[in-house]
Amino acid sequence: MAKKASALTNPALRSLIVESLLDKKANDVVTLDMRALNERPADFFIIAHGDSTTQVRALYENVYKETNEQNARPTYSEGSKAGEWIVADFGDVVLHVFHREKREFYHLEDLWNDAKRIEHTETPPAPKPVVAKAAAEKPAAKKAAPKKAAAKKS
Repeated sequence: MAKKASALTNPALRSLIVESLLDKKANDVVTLDMRALNERPADFFIIAHGDSTTQVRALYENVYKETNEQNARPTYSEGSKAGEWIVADFGDVVLHVFHREKREFYHLEDLWNDAKRIEHTETPPAPKPVVAKAAAEKPAAKKAAPKKAAAKKS
């Protein structure tokens, strides 16, 4: 089967997938670089997991949304209904999003332990808040001087 080329370069696609996973709080995001292996199904596996089937589906849906916006759709995907193990084939990059229990059971990283392992722990920097122009131009309000207590006459 011929693999369809992505609209993104391989490094850009991998970065987009990893950032999309981290944006939705994926756990233990790992890239396996398998280019040095003789027998390999892809050049890269990106593996992550969620703590619930809802989170697993949300992780994949976010990746799909972000890659689709860049015209980099997977040529094949499976498992999104069950939400226990979703696999998406982007050509040279294959994404695996597991439920925690399924990841621990299958140990996919151990099957490909000869591959170079890259762990992704940092989330992308958050954008700086935008200050409204009107609020930035408004002069600071003057504080009123404290009132002196009136002296009591006896």
